[in-house]
Amino acid sequence: MRKTIGDAVKTAMKSGEKARLSTLRLISAKIKDADLAAQGAGKNEASGGELVEVLARMVKQRRESIEQFTLGKRPDLVEQEQAEIVIIEEYLPKGLDAAEMRAAIAEVVKETGAASIKDMGKVMGLLKERFAGQMDFAAASAAVKAKLAGG
Repeated sequence: MRKTIGDAVKTAMKSGEKARLSTLRLISAKIKDADLAAQGAGKNEASGGELVEVLARMVKQRRESIEQFTLGKRPDLVEQEQAEIVIIEEYLPKGLDAAEMRAAIAEVVKETGAASIKDMGKVMGLLKERFAGQMDFAAASAAVKAKLAGG
C-alpha cells in the first residue's frame, strides 16, 4: 500500500491534481504516524491491517465532518470532504455486504465456539482483526449479539 500511494503522489504531482495530491499526502502522513507508533511498540512498521484501520478512521472522520458542515450550511466544505472520501476509499479493501457479513460472523462464531453473549468480545476481536476496514462493526456488533442471544 505504501508504494501504491507513493506512486499516486508522484502521478498527482505530475498531472497537477492539487486536491488529489493534498489528500494523498494526508494519507502518507497518517501511514508514517502509524509506522512510528508501530516502531514505538517494537515492530518495524504498521501492518496492512493497521493501515486499513487508519484509512477507515480517516473516512469516518470525514463523514462526521460532513454532518457538521451540512448543519453549518457549508456546501463547499461538504464537497471537499466527499472528494477526499472518494480518494481514500480507493485504497481500502472492498466492504462486505450484509450477506457476506452474516457469513463471516457465523464462521467466526463457529470457529471460536462462542455460545453466549459472554463470548461476544472474543468474536468481535477476531472480526476486527480479519475484517478491518471491510465491515461496519456497529452493525456487526448488533448481528453478533442477536446471533449469540438467539443461540
